[in-house]
Amino acid sequence: MDKYGLIGYPLGHSFSIGYFNEKFENEGINATYENFEIPSIDGLPEILDSNPNLRGLNVTIPYKEKVIGFLDALSKDAREIGAVNVIRVTHKGSKTILKGFNSDVIGFTQSIEPLLERFHKKALVLGTGGASKAIEYGLRKLGLETLKVSRTEKPGTTQYSKITPETIKEYNVIVNCTPIGMYPHADECPNLPYEAMDGHTLLYDLIYNPDETLFMKRGKAHGAIVKNGLEMLLLQAFASWEFWNSKE
Repeated sequence: MDKYGLIGYPLGHSFSIGYFNEKFENEGINATYENFEIPSIDGLPEILDSNPNLRGLNVTIPYKEKVIGFLDALSKDAREIGAVNVIRVTHKGSKTILKGFNSDVIGFTQSIEPLLERFHKKALVLGTGGASKAIEYGLRKLGLETLKVSRTEKPGTTQYSKITPETIKEYNVIVNCTPIGMYPHADECPNLPYEAMDGHTLLYDLIYNPDETLFMKRGKAHGAIVKNGLEMLLLQAFASWEFWNSKE
């Protein structure tokens, strides 16, 4: 039986295990999906050694960047983004070949594109982790100019304290790539001047639990269009399956 799985730490909130095992059962696919919770990325070789029937992995926080050093090849998108969330595992004789892909960018661009209007030209990307790299890359592919927002001083970023109502008018697409507002901390939200938002503002939150975060609620109260990350999650799961089964 083929095996697939998810590596990350911690994995208490994993969507993938339920989604893929249900897919395998419904479609009569002789495979299983497991969570591999590893406190260090150095645990990856042991997972590969002890699961010779492993055909693919998803990668989540905090290993989307760290895993790259263990891979034999990268897709063009994954290389340009600098983050991987899908690994195809191929066995050739005694050799195991790992190729990294990024399905976050596919899920995100397909999900946000229908919401974009002509007046959406610039976007704020909240956060600087592996997910934010894919989001920034996706927005640029869709023709938007981007600016990353960080809590601390980092090259190429601005800070929350510097975001004014004028910034919100100019950068009217805002994507939350941070865990701020995720259950059980649903009473938190990124520190932004929400009162400057209006019907031209598009807020996209990668979080899907709760299904309407405080970030979304506060924007919506001022007329903003809002969307959570559930559809992106489903679309990137579809893309993961295609990567695992492609010859690319």
